[in-house]
Amino acid sequence: MNKTYLFFIFLLVGLAACAPRPENVTSVTESAPIYPDYTDITLPYNIAPLNFMIEGADGLQVTVYGNTDSLLVSGKDKACFPIGKWKNFLLRNKGKSMQVHVTALMDGKWLAYPSFQWQVAADAIDGYLSYRLIEPGYEVWNDLQLRERNLENFDERVIADNKLTGGNCMNCHTYGKQSGQLSMFHLRGEKGGTILNRNGKLRKLNLKNDSMISAAVYGDFHPSGRYAVFSSNIIIPAFHAKDNKRLEVYDTQSDLAIADFDQNRMILSPLTHDKKVLETFPTFSADGNWIYYCSAPQTTLPDSIGQLHYSLCRISFDAENGKWGEKADTLWNACKQKGSVCFPKASPDGKYLLFTIADYGTFPIWHQETDLYMLDLSAGAIRECKAVNSDRSDTYHSWSSNSRWFVFASKRGDGQYGKPYFAYLDKEGKTCKPFVLPQKDPEHYFLTFKSYNIPELSETPLPFDAVKIRQVYEKVPAEPFK
Repeated sequence: MNKTYLFFIFLLVGLAACAPRPENVTSVTESAPIYPDYTDITLPYNIAPLNFMIEGADGLQVTVYGNTDSLLVSGKDKACFPIGKWKNFLLRNKGKSMQVHVTALMDGKWLAYPSFQWQVAADAIDGYLSYRLIEPGYEVWNDLQLRERNLENFDERVIADNKLTGGNCMNCHTYGKQSGQLSMFHLRGEKGGTILNRNGKLRKLNLKNDSMISAAVYGDFHPSGRYAVFSSNIIIPAFHAKDNKRLEVYDTQSDLAIADFDQNRMILSPLTHDKKVLETFPTFSADGNWIYYCSAPQTTLPDSIGQLHYSLCRISFDAENGKWGEKADTLWNACKQKGSVCFPKASPDGKYLLFTIADYGTFPIWHQETDLYMLDLSAGAIRECKAVNSDRSDTYHSWSSNSRWFVFASKRGDGQYGKPYFAYLDKEGKTCKPFVLPQKDPEHYFLTFKSYNIPELSETPLPFDAVKIRQVYEKVPAEPFK
């Protein structure tokens, strides 16, 4: 063993020995002021360590008591769990409850806080998360990336970078059936198009025909992977100082269309092609037999933006023949209810439809009243996800493949930056308190001035990276659709 290696071993041992140890400890009744707030939550057994900190602490000791053993970490003001020990510890306690004890040195005194609980669910969460990192104001996109994070550790990679694609805008990434083998996103600009990934083969598509008002915008895959349903929107951004709604985005026109990737054609329906009606945010049901979407009558914009209310609707779809149904049903009527529906997403098991309700409009991220709601598709009952919602915008959600977890973007906390939060849905349909995406350094969110936009879960990693996307952008022509 060389001397340099021995030196570093002794240095690490010395640093550990220098960490202050609790003595003359005083028990207090107030909750431990940890950040992020990981108190009394349900977590998947395959999640990365929930590292946290106590600001202003001069010593910290955390003990997690499991069913038969415990896990101890200490430091100055941060509790960072060794990833190997963390993984094994959670596996041994899968399906069980753990107690977390926190002791901190504050202003020269050791304080023991009341313990809190971690319930380790027996259901795993999908291992990968993609998101768009963007300035929260949406005014510029000079520094825009799509990234993929491994949820079982802290590995993160760039899957698309607009600095490699002419500085253009790029829309958020969408998976089909929560699989990295089926995905898409839009690249805007002169060489742009929809980048379709099917089993690692990348295509650049021009998803527009002469009957559409614009190229495809918001979309979702059919379970077969052959089709995707999209909105076609004329989108207008507007800035105002009303309440905390700094930016409003609305449609002057919007319709729906289905893309057939096998025959390079767009399939339209007269039911969703009425200039007097706005339709947006379409999504397929888990079995692919229905298309859920949001619909509102035209109004004078932007003057009457406060009267723009979207209902939740659905139309059947015949995948065998590639045909829309002939009747539209309204599931949540905005004329009878207060609010406006956005972003419906069906659970993979077909039991639930998760969506958000804001006071008005289709751009709820600056509407602090925006909350998540759940529709039981068999019973027809709609309920608010009270355990999940906050006093800030909670929206942009995606399901895990087992329908036990979903991720959503929330502006809770500072009210400015959206962060990914995960929530558990038990077998009875009850939602649990959510927790933010864990980071290796618990100070990460204090130092990152980007919003995590449209977080999407996937079971498997994507088979491409930013370099491959640059090659497709520069060299592959966009395939026309008729």
